[in-house]
Amino acid sequence: MKWKRITAAAVAASTWFPVAAVAADPPQLGRIMKRAEQLDSLHISEPEELRLGEAVSEKVRVRYGVVQDAAVHRYVSLVGLALARASSRPNLPWTFIVLDTDGVNAFAAPGGYIHVTRGALGLVANEAELAGVLAHEIIHVANKHAVDAIQKGKAIEITASESNLQNKAVFSRVVDQAADIVMAGFGRAEEIESDTHGVRLVNKVGYAPGGLAAFLARLSARNKGATAKQGLFASHPEMKERLDRLGRQIASEKMDGIATLEDRYRQVISYRPVAQSEIAVVPEGSAGLAGSGAKAEEKKPEEPKKKGFGLANLLKPTGTEKKSAEVTGSGASRGVDTERNARGGPVPTRVAVNVTPADVAAFKREGKLR
Repeated sequence: MKWKRITAAAVAASTWFPVAAVAADPPQLGRIMKRAEQLDSLHISEPEELRLGEAVSEKVRVRYGVVQDAAVHRYVSLVGLALARASSRPNLPWTFIVLDTDGVNAFAAPGGYIHVTRGALGLVANEAELAGVLAHEIIHVANKHAVDAIQKGKAIEITASESNLQNKAVFSRVVDQAADIVMAGFGRAEEIESDTHGVRLVNKVGYAPGGLAAFLARLSARNKGATAKQGLFASHPEMKERLDRLGRQIASEKMDGIATLEDRYRQVISYRPVAQSEIAVVPEGSAGLAGSGAKAEEKKPEEPKKKGFGLANLLKPTGTEKKSAEVTGSGASRGVDTERNARGGPVPTRVAVNVTPADVAAFKREGKLR
């Protein structure tokens, strides 16, 4: 039987159909065409991407809090901007935010909002490793992984009258979906792409390209006792495969960046990693997610849910959980994603730092970067 496709949008929705079946079922054809029109109408322009990213970033900041240290934010911003300005989207208003949590993680929201946790900074050993983490997240944004996932997905149901993100109801639903995507992580193809292009970006700026692999190896060793995938880069693809691929790429492409800048890193970043078993976590669905100081008794692990873990669900307390349900200790051994469920700080306010192009240029010269 011959197969045909109707439109490009239908392909994005994975809508393939046999000619005979459509001829026999006109209502089916109507549903397919309607879905294609809906996907075609959900166009996300760059200004809308920026607005979407700002809203997603706010959700991430509310969930984890923000480190209120201007020196730390300025330093991370300098490293990030040195990379972002060399990326394929140098003119985005890139924003780098340090989240106030011991969990080791990083999140890339659309429009250039890059988040890295205090816990990740504690585990990082030098500036080249930080560059590797930030470059990976920058590629997610530069290649529009979250935007593409929204446009190709089926989670957003829209009507003919809801043509773009100017519609408040559509925008709210897209923000929730984008937050889920950002928090849950991208698929295997997107992660490999960010690894590949991120290492090239790091090397292009002059950092030692092995920084990301060194950090991932340390993270893997830290997570070896956990019974569940944990946090940053945990799932796609498997870690050994990932490290092997990075090693082969660096060798085959003859990458020659050499800067590690450990001393400069330690002059600003004084955080130390917290053992995974010591990270305080907040169970999904509980209140007080931005973090309160009170500790509660450890609860038995809940039965795993069939639906995916995402920020939109994490931010909605249930009616029976009115007070903070912070848990400390054995989350990793119980199969909890300790890194993602880590308790956050109480202040979601962004720390404003002014970093000029001249500041970035001076920073690169000081580090003998390209």
